[in-house]
This record gives sequence, C-alpha cells and structure tokens, in this order.
Amino acid sequence: MAKRGSDINADIDALFKLSLGEFTEARNALAKRLKAEGRALDAERVKALAKPPAPAWAVNQLYWHDPKSFEKLLALGDRVRKAQTGHLKNADLRALIDEKKQQTAALLTKATAILEKAGHAASPDAMRRVAATLESLAAWGDADGLPKPGRLTADLDPPGFDTLVALMGGKKPEAKVLSFRASKVAEDPAAARARLREAVQAAEKVLREARRDAERAESALEKANTRAEKVEAQKQEIEQRYAEAKEEARLASIEAKKSAQTVADAERSLAKAKNALDT
Repeated sequence: MAKRGSDINADIDALFKLSLGEFTEARNALAKRLKAEGRALDAERVKALAKPPAPAWAVNQLYWHDPKSFEKLLALGDRVRKAQTGHLKNADLRALIDEKKQQTAALLTKATAILEKAGHAASPDAMRRVAATLESLAAWGDADGLPKPGRLTADLDPPGFDTLVALMGGKKPEAKVLSFRASKVAEDPAAARARLREAVQAAEKVLREARRDAERAESALEKANTRAEKVEAQKQEIEQRYAEAKEEARLASIEAKKSAQTVADAERSLAKAKNALDT
C-alpha cells in the first residue's frame, strides 16, 4: 500500500476505507513496509491503530462514501452550538435541533444498509452505538485533539455538560435555552439515552417505510411483468392470426382470379358455339 515517500495520512485514510476483514492484514503490511523504508515513527503510528468495531467502522464508511451528508450533520451540530451560545443571531434552535435529528436519522438508515451489505449485524444495540457516535461527532465538531470522522477506532459517547461548556468557549447557554432544552443541554445519562432512542426509533421508522415502499414497488413490478407477458403472448397470437388471415386472403385472391378466368373462358366458348349455330 505504501510507497517510499508516500503521504502517511493518505495511507492511513486508505486503511480506514477498507472492509473490517481487510483492516488488520493491511495495517500490519503497511507498518512492516514503513519500517523497511526506515520510517520507524510512521510504522509505530500505524501499528498502534486499533481495528474499529463494526458500528464505528460503519460511521467511517458514511464519512468516506457520503461526505456531503456527513458534513451537513457536522454543520448542523456547529449551528446548534452557536445558537445555544448566542453566536447565531435570530436562530430557531428548535428547528435546528429537529433538522439535526432528521439528518441523523437519514445517516442511520444509510449506516444500516452499509452494515447489512458488509454482512454485519445492524441490531438495535449496534444502531444505538452508531447514533451515539454520530451525536458525539456533531457535538464535538472539528475541535483539536478530538476523534475525527473517517478514522474512528472506537464507538463514541456524547460529551457531558462540562465538555459542552468547554466546546462552547467557556460560555454557558442562556437561561432560556436551558429551560427549553434543559435535559438535552445537561446531557445526563437518562436524557442522552432517551435522545438516542428517539434517533434510533426515527431511523427504524424511515427504514420500515422504505422497506414497505420497496415491497410495494416489487409487487407492482411483478404484476407489470405478468401483464407484459400476457400482452406479449396475445400480441404473438394476434400476429400469428394476422399472418394466417393474410395467407388465406392471398390464396383466396388466387382462386378468385382462376375462377374469373374460367368464367371468361366459358363465356368465350359459349359465344363461339352460338355463332357456329347461327351460321
């Protein structure tokens, strides 16, 4: 994977884009090659990278495969933080939080598909861990020294109140925000679990609706195919009947011409016979 003088960050990114089954072997091969190139520090850095659990891996894949949707979630998280600290004037905090919930639910649906396609269990517990990690990344944003999307090696928990205060630059949310979202801002375990359950339930609802739509579409397709087959059979039968009728008409035309010729011949014979009789 690595070449002499290659960008170590690009090499690490490439590792985290791999399937879980490929990760360990590729990581060890990269570390070995870096060491052989005399890049001992880079080799140790790569060797220390832990294989992520499936939920964290799914979040990494969301980041690499659908960056626009992921960046939208992070941007919404940033706007929520700014609205809570009064740095985003005239902001509708409730609307921002609802939009962030919807974006999280959409990403959860995509994460479910990623896990299932790769053969990993998209169980309620796994999806709760995905939801918690997405909430954490949205809350943390791009602050220095914090886990970065795309390179996660573990599932994340949403930050507590003290961490949120630090992320907000040391300024606590205004009282009206605390009264509006008191349990959310405090991030106590019960509130965090309730919020994650809401996100999972929303994602499960979206998934159920998508599956129902897919079943309806599949049923409609099956009916359309059956009707098309019947129409095709009728078309072939009509074409065959048309060909047969056309052939019958051709033969009848030939017979009619023959009959007309016979009548003409008979009329000429009759006329000759009458002439002979008169003479």
